[in-house]
Amino acid sequence: MSAGLVVETREIDPAADLLAYADPSDPRAWLRRGDGIVAAGSGIARAVRVAAGDEPRAARLSRAWDKICAGAAIDDPVQQPGTGLVAFATLVFDETSAAESVLVVPRTVIGRHGGRTWITRISDTGAPSAEASSPTAFGPHWAGTLGPGAQTAPGYQSSVRAALSAIAEGRYGKVVLARDLVGTVPAGSDLRRLVRALSTDYPDTWAFAVDGLIGASPETLVTVHDGVVTARVLAGTTARGADAVTDARAAASLADSPKDNDEHAFAVRSVVASLAPHATALDAEGGPFILELPNLFHLATDVRAELSDGASALDLAAALHPTAAVAGTPTDRAIAAIRDLEPFDRGRYAGPVGWIDARGNGEWAIALRCAQFDVARAGSGSPIPLTAYAGAGIVAGSDPEAELLETRVKFRPIVDALA
Repeated sequence: MSAGLVVETREIDPAADLLAYADPSDPRAWLRRGDGIVAAGSGIARAVRVAAGDEPRAARLSRAWDKICAGAAIDDPVQQPGTGLVAFATLVFDETSAAESVLVVPRTVIGRHGGRTWITRISDTGAPSAEASSPTAFGPHWAGTLGPGAQTAPGYQSSVRAALSAIAEGRYGKVVLARDLVGTVPAGSDLRRLVRALSTDYPDTWAFAVDGLIGASPETLVTVHDGVVTARVLAGTTARGADAVTDARAAASLADSPKDNDEHAFAVRSVVASLAPHATALDAEGGPFILELPNLFHLATDVRAELSDGASALDLAAALHPTAAVAGTPTDRAIAAIRDLEPFDRGRYAGPVGWIDARGNGEWAIALRCAQFDVARAGSGSPIPLTAYAGAGIVAGSDPEAELLETRVKFRPIVDALA
């Protein structure tokens, strides 16, 4: 049995660029508007990898995390979100996926929140980690390549038509169908550049990098801080206009769209129902508002509640996943339809990604606008393979061509950043 971890957090002078501390080939980061946490260097104090089995993977990760926390000696006078013992994690969308769900405890974490900066060193030797914690210069600029994946554009429209037939027959009310793009980036690419591009171009999203999964998600799955639970539900999307007039027209059309409002209502009900067993004073009133991103408008609703049963952020992420916004409704039938209509394994796309600390606090997003990089599969000097994903919610009244266009717009953040 391994020894318990020794954890020490100390406040430090401000760091100009948190990403500069991350590992260029395998960054682990969670950033929004310059704040967040990054793993400094490549050292790992603990890693838990979970494949498909008889028990839900999130439950196995949660149990492993509880065990790690119980044996840790934590010295954390800073007491900010992301201080003390912390782990990055990414979970698969579907329990049957061949991909692994992963929880990683770095040896060194650099973080910033509310104007304060800190370093956390984690060791299993009885002394604080000696892992290097100095920034490193970014490597040269690079460009990736992307092309059609297993689901082609015509194939996607065919899948949408099949889903619409099933919806008309009453088999389910909504299903979210994705398609993929595959490509490579040059060997030795500094993947921090991709994280930086996404976080700079889309500052209101969660820019994340965990175990080769890199993206910028606009959708908060759940945040837990000192017993307060928040979530942001996004469902209903339209592209922004080319000028102020068409932009305003697009926003108004989305706000008035019966199809998009129905899709959004599905998603909000899904989140509220999943949180209800764990929380009190649930508030999702006020109706959806228009969330503005550089390339899209979304219908959005913020949900707030008070934690009632001591569940951790990881527990709540597992309870909420998959929401109607990324799967459909009823959930079981929607997931079965996704397995049938998507000719690929989603892996971690549209699954929970985020971090958790020893107090059960954490921030989790849905892994959207992202790509999975297979660094381990790339040999020395070989290009790094990647797969990018984007999806759209299909409900009665959906148009196959319009849904394909929506996926193209949603691919834009990752495609532009790779270019």
